[in-house]
Amino acid sequence: MGARCSRLSLCWWPSHFKSSVLEPDELENGGDDSDGGGFTEYSLDELRAATDGFAPDYIVSEHGQKAPNVVYQGRLLPGDRAVAIKRFNKFAWPDARQFLEEARAVGQLRSDRLANLIGCCCEGDERLLVAEFMPHETLAKHLFHWDTRPLSWSMRIRVALYLAQALEYCSSRGRALYHDLNAYRVLFDEDGNPRLSCFGLMKNSRDGKSYSTNLAFTPPEYLRTGRVTPESVVYSFGTLLLDLLSGKHIPPSHALDLIRGKNFRTLMDSCLEGHFSNSDGTELVRLASRCLQYEPRERPNVKSLVTSLESLEKDAELSFQVWTSQIQETLNTKKHGDNAFRAKDFGTAIDCYTQFMDGGSMISPTVLARRCVSYLMNNMLQEALGDAMQAQVVSPEWPTAYYLQAVALLSLGMDSDAEEMIKNGLLFYLSLVNDRVFKGGRSLIPL
Repeated sequence: MGARCSRLSLCWWPSHFKSSVLEPDELENGGDDSDGGGFTEYSLDELRAATDGFAPDYIVSEHGQKAPNVVYQGRLLPGDRAVAIKRFNKFAWPDARQFLEEARAVGQLRSDRLANLIGCCCEGDERLLVAEFMPHETLAKHLFHWDTRPLSWSMRIRVALYLAQALEYCSSRGRALYHDLNAYRVLFDEDGNPRLSCFGLMKNSRDGKSYSTNLAFTPPEYLRTGRVTPESVVYSFGTLLLDLLSGKHIPPSHALDLIRGKNFRTLMDSCLEGHFSNSDGTELVRLASRCLQYEPRERPNVKSLVTSLESLEKDAELSFQVWTSQIQETLNTKKHGDNAFRAKDFGTAIDCYTQFMDGGSMISPTVLARRCVSYLMNNMLQEALGDAMQAQVVSPEWPTAYYLQAVALLSLGMDSDAEEMIKNGLLFYLSLVNDRVFKGGRSLIPL
């Protein structure tokens, strides 16, 4: 249920760009419906239409799992609602009745702490789940693969608390078991709030084990019995706390050795230095170590986890509001640049786009291309060439990046280099046209 992201650290940005440099990027709407909306049994034709025939280009993150189970981003008609569709392999749920019973049971859950299940499909050998689409990627993306800014301490605490609240809610509704809880299962909605994927609430089927093949992160009792228990879920929650503390995926045994040796400061993400109190850091380490106890009975229950984390989130709300206002301010700066660009106020466009990119949230080929045009119109040829070259790096097969380089090179009197760029751009253009025809006319141009 994660979105396809560009080069960014907090994933507040759209992943689909218009085909023209004159059209602005627009934010995707995740379509939150956590207040209700019922559970629907969709036809296979409806879901096929929502994903352009389950086209590979619609595939999104599978939350740490491997094929043959695949998650697609789709849009349901009418209403063009964004959804995440998980398609199981042919042998995952041989019993259609069991699949429907499980899906309906999970579909009864409704919480703003979950990426809720809103429907399913069971036709022939096909088994699919339909959930709310979360447009701002996974916790794994923000923790392990950030580009310009790490996840803040306050947001890490918020993730831990919201995740614990999600598990407590599910437990109170008779769904205490969650399969393979990990950083790929935590997603961010359109408001930047963390949510727990509903897919892990489905009881295990023939498609695989309840945990990943990495035994270092598997609850010890699961290795002995092969059964998931509520205490196993708490153990996995402890591994997620380690992820949040360290910004890395550290094996629990190694982390516990550091904690026992009073060397837990080495666990902490160096990017967080000076951004949290020693007492808060110590408390989160203590909570993680309790969750990772070898004996299941020695681990806390989810209710006590919520209580402990609520006391740590006391300052998070203010920090979160500041964070979201900064993101909105950056979006507004880009919008001002778009308006100036359309009005042919190229000097203002340059200033706005420069401020947008200096914010460090994203490297946008759209913005680079527009600023390049603005530089060209202001006879700032070297600057224009630099933006065109950077646009090519970000989007290597985008013909416009080559054409813009050709214009800048030609203006600088570098005719032979300009000619070479035009040839390269034409080759990529023809390639895109061929792909577009092959895929039934669907545009593949990234901007």
